[in-house]
Amino acid sequence: MNTASPSSSGHPFGFLQSLLGSLRPPEWVVDELQNRVVLFLNHVLMQEPQAQERLKRQKGKPVKVQWGDIHLTLAATPAGLLERPAPGLTPELTMTLTQTSPFALAQTVIAGEKPSVDIQGDVQLAAEVAWLVDNVRWDVEEDLSRVFGDAVAHTLVRMAGTAAQAVKSFVGRAPAPFDRATPPATTDRSGSAT
Repeated sequence: MNTASPSSSGHPFGFLQSLLGSLRPPEWVVDELQNRVVLFLNHVLMQEPQAQERLKRQKGKPVKVQWGDIHLTLAATPAGLLERPAPGLTPELTMTLTQTSPFALAQTVIAGEKPSVDIQGDVQLAAEVAWLVDNVRWDVEEDLSRVFGDAVAHTLVRMAGTAAQAVKSFVGRAPAPFDRATPPATTDRSGSAT
């Protein structure tokens, strides 16, 4: 008996992946989401004076981050924060996530690994961005404690850490990333692999 793969890409989520890849939100939704990302990044940067100082040295230099059709261009401000520069500026640095499958990308990130990135452009700017990625962290517990108090914030972060560890454990037991997975072996009626 020959079992057919649920998709031409050889993994069970191929159909869902192709469906997600074909959906395009309206431009105003993309614009608003990008503005929210900038606000969040600036919130994190405001808690990191050293990061702001490093960004001040790179003011006005556009950096384009791209993943498939999704992209966001950012530039440092004189205050050491980020803004979306005027459309049409040529980026001095382009960083492209090379992982095409959203599921494989999520699996990589959840496993605590950095996704593969193709970097083109200004080497010094790339070094500053790499430093930011390696050294700037969002202090979730501090933000939660401002709203809920220290005890509740600590409990929420501990619970989230336990849940994240469970997800990492699950991902660690999962097969290879989806876009590299091979279709399962099929067997004929005699039980021989085909």
